[in-house]
Amino acid sequence: MQYRVLAEKLKEAAASVLPVTAIVAVLCLALVRVDVGLMLSFLLGSGLLIVGMGLFTLGAELSMSRIGNLIGAKMTKSQKLWFVLGVSFLLGVAITMAEPDLQVLATNVPAIDKTVLVVTVSVGVGFFLMLCMARILFSISLRLLLIIFYAIVFIGAFLSDAGFLSVAFDSGGVTTGPMTVPFIMALGVGVASIRSDENAKADSFGLVALCSIGPVLAVMLLGAIYPTDTQADVSMIIGGFETSVDLGFAYLHSLPDYLLEVAMALLPIFVFFLLFQVFSLHLRRLPLTRIVMGVGYTFLGLVLFLTGVNVGFSPLGYVLGSELVSSGLSVLLIPLAMLMGWFIIDAEPAVHILNKQVEELTSGAISAKAMGLSLSVAVALANGLAMVRVLTGLPILYFLVPGYAVALGLSFFVPRTFTAIAFDSGGVASGPLTATFMLPLAMGACTALDGNVMTDAFGIVALVAMMPLITVQAMGGIYVLKSKRGAEKAAALPYDEREIIELWEAC
Repeated sequence: MQYRVLAEKLKEAAASVLPVTAIVAVLCLALVRVDVGLMLSFLLGSGLLIVGMGLFTLGAELSMSRIGNLIGAKMTKSQKLWFVLGVSFLLGVAITMAEPDLQVLATNVPAIDKTVLVVTVSVGVGFFLMLCMARILFSISLRLLLIIFYAIVFIGAFLSDAGFLSVAFDSGGVTTGPMTVPFIMALGVGVASIRSDENAKADSFGLVALCSIGPVLAVMLLGAIYPTDTQADVSMIIGGFETSVDLGFAYLHSLPDYLLEVAMALLPIFVFFLLFQVFSLHLRRLPLTRIVMGVGYTFLGLVLFLTGVNVGFSPLGYVLGSELVSSGLSVLLIPLAMLMGWFIIDAEPAVHILNKQVEELTSGAISAKAMGLSLSVAVALANGLAMVRVLTGLPILYFLVPGYAVALGLSFFVPRTFTAIAFDSGGVASGPLTATFMLPLAMGACTALDGNVMTDAFGIVALVAMMPLITVQAMGGIYVLKSKRGAEKAAALPYDEREIIELWEAC
């Protein structure tokens, strides 16, 4: 059974990675000159990325989702608020530290120590996961909390160091990744399961939306106290490989480092689960074995993912962005980014789940096809705007302030479930490829233009994560209009025609 599931996960990963690989290969063969060894390293990295993503998503499904659901339900039954909030904080910190998208982002930020950034973001998620649990238990309005905290975010943004803003907003985007999202959502479902009211299920949505705010505020605060140079140079390692032996050695040399790094990242959440198992859960052998196997798949997949990304995949993205500018082809950055954005979001498996969810929620009024098309257009536009920022140096707030104003404004006109799904779905759009390839592409172009990488290149994840907030709610607005028209049409029927139908049904 697991072999068939793994084959499906590998197919999904290949559908995400191969379009980008093909586009890059065509560019490097036809327009942009890159080192042959670097190109081979990229292709090998693409293969590792596919295998790593497949194993990782299978492992997260087998382990992290189940752990979150089990612990969520169990800790809530204790009826002790301090225990629920304390465990939520520790779980939020532990699971975020293992998030692969965050690891990639922290590696690429030149001006902040990687460990400092990972810990800061993780603590931000931990605090807001506590808030999420309190919201579920006390049935607090999600819209109210979003308005309050985004108001705080943007007030703080105007007072913060501009060099940290783009990284701060990107940090919120990468925490809603393939590790964090299934765990947090499962935790919310587990906590909401003890409530018997009709709004319990709806209140289990919105956790991801709130948890993505925590890192933004945490990194802004870090910018006020952390001594750093926001003009720091990018230190991405670009390997030159003259022979296949050099190429193989580069991957093998990096492997032990990522084995240790991933082990340290997964250890806290695994130890936490074992403690719960010993003192509270008492799972039987079969479900416990499945969870442990899932953790093993997650570990192996994450090692392969990070190795492929950091040795072969991201470096070529950086070089490609730099060479496009150096060759006088910088105008191609915008359509290229939009094309990649279209394929990335269209191939993202979680997007198809979201589309079906919206189709079911609207009873077919908004089709999965229409939803997918709108998201593809939105993410392509987000990637294009990110490259506009790279080329022009426009501040990130010029895009985020009106974007979030529209998103929050729409929340007053659409059903609250649409708002919750929309704000949860930001992580669906800002998938692994945005942090692993699109960000290095922007960094390379920005460096070649002598721009400020911290202010101009970072922010692409934030823009991509913002688009579904508007798109999903816009679809919710269309659904409301269609529902009203349907009701008006039914009310406009002649009296005698309605009466005949009722008599017919009575017979």
